[in-house]
Amino acid sequence: MKPAVIFDLDGTLADTSGDLIAAANTCFRGLGLGDLLDPATDAATALKGGRAMLTLGFSRVEGFGKAEIDAQYPILLEAYAQDIDTHTTLYPGAMDAVARLDAAGYAIGIATNKPEGLAETLMQRLGVRDAFASLIGADTLPVRKPDPEHHFEAVRRAGGDPARSLLVGDTATDRNTSRNAGVPSVLVTFGPGREDVLALDPEATIDSYDALDDVVARLIG
Repeated sequence: MKPAVIFDLDGTLADTSGDLIAAANTCFRGLGLGDLLDPATDAATALKGGRAMLTLGFSRVEGFGKAEIDAQYPILLEAYAQDIDTHTTLYPGAMDAVARLDAAGYAIGIATNKPEGLAETLMQRLGVRDAFASLIGADTLPVRKPDPEHHFEAVRRAGGDPARSLLVGDTATDRNTSRNAGVPSVLVTFGPGREDVLALDPEATIDSYDALDDVVARLIG
């Protein structure tokens, strides 16, 4: 079996924050609250997922709590599905790095806590789905990150060896997933929250995708 490199999606392969925030603001506007999130200053929260965005937005007004978050979450997902790639862009060098790793004999996959259907749609719209041998979403399995099985299944479906794998990500969820799986993590520092990423003490960080090849070779051969 091949050594495997598994990528997170949001905040790792692509900056999806603009479209995510737009979807959350659709919810807030529907409640007459206006746009509670700012695409520039709230990007880091956007990359933590829909519920995190709703929680932050509702914290800025009175009288809203968990019930409203639960009620608005499916509305957010519907709004996001309808406008998933207006602002989203792949990070510079991401797909070049994927291509180099594939050519070097690594199995390549995605493990994301975005719902599988949305992740599939986005990767197809971006024109890069075929570069990844597997894609495991939040609802693909009974568990999601940071459960290690989420990572291991992405490795297996990509044709890789779980014992010789690593996870490329950008958040504490990714760091905890790799720790629970007993595999290295490589966290990117070019997204929002660089200092938070460095504080997670991963096995490696990269400031650009140009550095990924050497890091992967060092960590899993």
